Amino acid sequence: MSKGVGNVVCVTGASGFMASWIVKFLLQRGYTVRATVREPSNPNKVDHLLRLEGANERLQLFKADLLEEGSFDSAVDGCDAVFHTASPVRLGPVNDPQAELIDPAVKGTLNVLKSCAKSPSVKRVIFTSSVSAVIFNERPKTPEVVVDETWFSNPDFCRELERWYSLSKTLAEDAAWKFVNENNIDMITINPVMVSGPLLQSEINESVEPILNLINGKQFPNKSFGWVDVKDVANAHILAYEIASACGRYCLAERVIHFSELARILRDMYPTLQITDKCEVDEAYMPTYQISTEKAKKSLGIDFTPLEVSLKETVESFREKDIVNF
Repeated sequence: MSKGVGNVVCVTGASGFMASWIVKFLLQRGYTVRATVREPSNPNKVDHLLRLEGANERLQLFKADLLEEGSFDSAVDGCDAVFHTASPVRLGPVNDPQAELIDPAVKGTLNVLKSCAKSPSVKRVIFTSSVSAVIFNERPKTPEVVVDETWFSNPDFCRELERWYSLSKTLAEDAAWKFVNENNIDMITINPVMVSGPLLQSEINESVEPILNLINGKQFPNKSFGWVDVKDVANAHILAYEIASACGRYCLAERVIHFSELARILRDMYPTLQITDKCEVDEAYMPTYQISTEKAKKSLGIDFTPLEVSLKETVESFREKDIVNF
């Protein structure tokens, strides 16, 4: 049987930015989707999913909590694949890293994988990791350096820098690989950079917030980040399940740029807006580096959306949802 029509899959954390697009594309391909959310009765979290084409016939909402062992059992049982995207994203300072980020990421991932281990129907798990689990180590990052799937972040280095989100994703991916190897589960990880593109959900998420900050005239941080379009990330997840030969980890990035360049692109795109050319700090700009996407292009056939297109769609999405008004 070809994948799609008739196949049942589970998406955890389905109301999120990236996960919502995964659900949309799965429904378009004819899948029956079991979507786990913490609050299925909260219209702000689920209405955008219920409005998707095919949702009436083939979308089922399940209540599940990352920290509650066994809460994913019913959603996962009988599924062909599980797309585990659920994990808190906090890119700024946090009060209690263990409770806010690390426990939900690590224990949550293991709870989902334990549910998968109980269900003989699950053929493959697609786990949303992050480039944060790849790049944070002692190796230098300069314009000549090419990061690829063989790189792993060092938890001690993340702790030293107080990169708590990066630590949570690093520990979660480490725990996931250990568990699936011990339990003979076929897993693939998707490691995207910062994700831009149009929003399906009504709320701003941390990944597009820096773009909104620039639109609103805020000074930019002295940071260099990779960017990738949300639709490319969603497609990569689905192709990683559908393509039998897919394996291991996949880094996803259209390009890596300094925030000053992000601001310049937006200024050129929207010349009437007061988008700053000022950095928050007066110091040398952090260097950029490269991320290899050869594996994603060759193995999954991903054709990355140009960042300019993705940024334009992000801002137009803000306008449609009345997040900005200009």
